[in-house]
Amino acid sequence: MFALILVLIGLVLLVGGGQLLSLGGSPYYALAGVTVIASGVLVARGRRAGALLYGLLLLASLAWAIGEAGFAPWALAARLVAPAVLGLWFLVPWTARRLHPRPAGSALRRGTLAGVAIVASLIIGVLANQIFNEHRPDPMFQAGTQDEPGQRTLVSAGGGGDWTTWGGDAAGSRFSPLDQLTPANVGGLKPAWTFHFGPGPKGAPGALEGTPLKLGDTLYACSDYNDVVALDAETGRPRWRFRANVNLTGAAYGHCRGVAYYRVPGATGPCAQRLYTNTIDARLIALDLRSGRPCAGFGSNGYVDLKVGMSKAPAGYYYVTSAPTIARGRIVLGGWVQDGMYWGEPSGVIRAFDAVTGKMSWAFDVGRPDRRGEPKPGETYTPSTPNSWAPMSADDRLGLVYAPLGGAVPGYAGAQRRPFDEAWSGSVVALDAETGQPRWRFQTVHHDLWDYDVGSQPTLIDLPTPSGIRPALIQPTKRGEIFVLDRETGQPIRAVTERPVPQGGMAPGEHATPTQPFSDAMPSFRGIDIAERDMWGVTPLDQLWCRIKFRKARYEGTLTPPGFTPSIAYPGFLGGMDWGGVSIDRDRMLMIVNSNYVGNYAQLIPRAKADRLGVRPFGMGGSQKAEGQGIQAQFGTPFAVRSMPFLSLIYAPCQAPPWGRISAVDLRSGKLVWSHPLGTARDSGPLGVGSQIPFTIGTPNLGGSVATRGGLIFIAATQDKYLRAIDTMTGKVVWRGRLEHAGQATPMTYLSPASGRQFVVTSAGGHAFLGTSTGDAIVAFALPKKGH
Repeated sequence: MFALILVLIGLVLLVGGGQLLSLGGSPYYALAGVTVIASGVLVARGRRAGALLYGLLLLASLAWAIGEAGFAPWALAARLVAPAVLGLWFLVPWTARRLHPRPAGSALRRGTLAGVAIVASLIIGVLANQIFNEHRPDPMFQAGTQDEPGQRTLVSAGGGGDWTTWGGDAAGSRFSPLDQLTPANVGGLKPAWTFHFGPGPKGAPGALEGTPLKLGDTLYACSDYNDVVALDAETGRPRWRFRANVNLTGAAYGHCRGVAYYRVPGATGPCAQRLYTNTIDARLIALDLRSGRPCAGFGSNGYVDLKVGMSKAPAGYYYVTSAPTIARGRIVLGGWVQDGMYWGEPSGVIRAFDAVTGKMSWAFDVGRPDRRGEPKPGETYTPSTPNSWAPMSADDRLGLVYAPLGGAVPGYAGAQRRPFDEAWSGSVVALDAETGQPRWRFQTVHHDLWDYDVGSQPTLIDLPTPSGIRPALIQPTKRGEIFVLDRETGQPIRAVTERPVPQGGMAPGEHATPTQPFSDAMPSFRGIDIAERDMWGVTPLDQLWCRIKFRKARYEGTLTPPGFTPSIAYPGFLGGMDWGGVSIDRDRMLMIVNSNYVGNYAQLIPRAKADRLGVRPFGMGGSQKAEGQGIQAQFGTPFAVRSMPFLSLIYAPCQAPPWGRISAVDLRSGKLVWSHPLGTARDSGPLGVGSQIPFTIGTPNLGGSVATRGGLIFIAATQDKYLRAIDTMTGKVVWRGRLEHAGQATPMTYLSPASGRQFVVTSAGGHAFLGTSTGDAIVAFALPKKGH
């Protein structure tokens, strides 16, 4: 039986290794296959040479593994653990007896030879790693490193013990001036309360990404199906609940990431203070802060229909996922548009509504820059324009709203795009809060063919520079580049260089721009250019599969364009940085960045072939098999596209870990202070089954962080079910709180008036995209009350 297992494994290695070799890949697997087959044949014949041969393979594998991967633990584990475990079968008594063990007197000689062989293998591996692996600089270090940040300077930070906007403040800094919790005492945090939204309506999205607001003694939070609750800040007990009764038709995703707060100047009574929520059936709703009832004087009895002026589309193709932005008495909204379905999807128009009456103040439509109001009867906002689904930020002093823009949908076809699509897609734009007039724009990616829409909130800071304080905007991107701009003019404060990028392999009629912008004066979180040796697997077999897939694909470095042959986009559409953005320790002038390192595997499909496969847009009767293969229809263009994360057959990333990191950057110098993998392997693993391995691996993450004056960073975001506290100065995890489900959300922190304690709160709802189980909990932690 053991011999048969060896022969079968050897055959897989030989066949797969031969294919890899024919593609120009490593010869190791084919040679290992021959060796394992020979070992199995010898074992079947009762020859101890089978064990010796397998032992030589293990030694050769050790040298090869170190030669490729150095001493990276997870990379070595992928290459060595499974072969070593299989080799243990040679040591069980019945196998040893069958293979005629050597006389007892030779034990010392055998041990000495084994030791010499292991040492020799280590030396060979180290030399191979030094000689044959060229130095690959990590762009994270391109601006240099710094041991510790500059001198701490206390700054005024609005909000005090409250959390009044989604990003902590209108600037999106996610910084709290609270300092009750510190690295010295945070280990005492305990669960304080948990609130469950309970079962949603049938067909409701199963996740929870919201960040609550805290005003006075009450928290305000929304579910993914847009119910809004008011919770006692001390106990978590509900005070009121507004049921949005959304129409869930076509709602594949929910994502109410937060609500917005506004105090009407000079007003008293009901709706003098109000909340705004936008729903997955495309409504804007104003609620009285105290009662949760709709504000009758807003729109039509508290509701505004956001579909007005939009082109007709199936249900679920347009709604707003991010919290509304309030600026100069106006509610500013972009919108999420179902991507990849057809040319002519709903517009990416950005609109502003009067915060008191709900009347539209202005519209910014890149296809009709002259029109600020609603379209005339029979007209619509321009379809398929770049949309702004991510959170926005605002500077009331300058009177500007900063909106990150995606690409013109569908995202993997560019030949049909219009000049205004090309000019505005993938940009951050500054809009006049009162008129909607664009003041400036900065494009982070030209002619986007990789789904690199700008998904992170722009973060505003006053940046110390050699020439004085500059009003700055920090724009993280899915590309992993971080751009630092003057928020008055849009001009780079930190140097940006246009550099050549790959051009080959595109479909007929397509093109890629010759250069793209790179932020050379800041750390880049795009990761090193990957190679075959960076492929990973739980065992050598799935690692071999990933190597073959890699060799079959085109990959010429970052921004390799897609085509009819498979290509790899790295980082993939998760980022880099996604909607969680960055947080800023304003005292220490540190930027906290959580980033991802998982590629995408993309391939364009000619329209005729897509038609044969039954590929149609979502909700229009397409083939479930085709949709399950990750194929997007892209009707109205010459081709569909299959684009999925680059995963192995057992749904593990094909790139070696870490797949997620958390880092700190000194904003005064632009240098990296520290960087660590984020997340353990405990709750993730092959085929989506938690491995229960508690060691840090660095998992993909989705959500953001909050920084505090107390010298702590709080973040969930990972695939494992933890909320973490991290020492701001060192990056060391100093506390972990277990959650019911993974926290794909951004935490917040506040001071409770009832007990004077600092609480930390996160949503724990998981996320289908990361393969984490979904839930409905909001969880609060605090130090125990004195005397308890």
